[in-house]
Amino acid sequence: MKHRLLLVVLTFCGFSQYTFAQDNAKPAEKYTAHNKGKFFISWGGNRESYSKSDVRFWGKDYDFTIENMEAHDKGKGYNIDYVNPGRMTIPQTNFRMGYFINDHYSIAIGWDHMKYVMTTNQIAAIYGTINLPADDEASMYNGTYTHTPTVITKDMLQYEHTDGLNYINTEFSRHDDLSHLLRLPNIDKFQINLTEGVGAGILFPKTNTTLLGKERHDDFHVSGYGVSAKAGINFTFYKYFYIQGEIKGGYINMQDIRTTKSTDDHAAQQFFFFQRIIAVGGIFKL
Repeated sequence: MKHRLLLVVLTFCGFSQYTFAQDNAKPAEKYTAHNKGKFFISWGGNRESYSKSDVRFWGKDYDFTIENMEAHDKGKGYNIDYVNPGRMTIPQTNFRMGYFINDHYSIAIGWDHMKYVMTTNQIAAIYGTINLPADDEASMYNGTYTHTPTVITKDMLQYEHTDGLNYINTEFSRHDDLSHLLRLPNIDKFQINLTEGVGAGILFPKTNTTLLGKERHDDFHVSGYGVSAKAGINFTFYKYFYIQGEIKGGYINMQDIRTTKSTDDHAAQQFFFFQRIIAVGGIFKL
């Protein structure tokens, strides 16, 4: 009887040790397995394209619209300014900071610093009136325009949001880890994520405009709003660092653009934009 009891005790102890060893042998959960509670921050550069836009200009002695105005961005290419602390806000840049509310969804605030430059010497139709005083140098443009094709010279109009077309926005995004689908062996060393999201915010441009020879207004001003949608792919290295490529499109409506020193002078326009973005960033828990 004693031998049987001893055998049962030894068997139980052996099983317990085996179970304990098995539990200890479980691999630690990967840092990248969950996103909830993590913060992220990124900085990058962009290039943009813009749809044509009807732009209305009005003031004390004029009210006219340029139809289908063409515009482009002002890219700097590969430039040290993107990482130079004293000049890094000069190029076309993107800043974003956010928080994961669960493993798949995040909310972020950001600043898309785009640049919008009217194409000089384009031929565009104008409708409306210009009726400046006869002694005004720009009175040469006086008249009634009825969808009249006109060469938009620099003397008539220089129109830029170059410091810049600032879209300050909030984004709500989804993130999906593709590493398991691609059978990557160690997701803490290298991870691939797919992301897509929507955003909305205000336009806070610094518009550089020389209109009919008037003194320009070149200060920041809340001019309207924007909405956007994006999709991107994220490559995360060693848990904390990432490179992200995105495409982003949206709609901008600016109904209160300051153009000269006079508060009587304004412009309004609406258009679509398309961004290509490359950013670097970090993801971490506090």
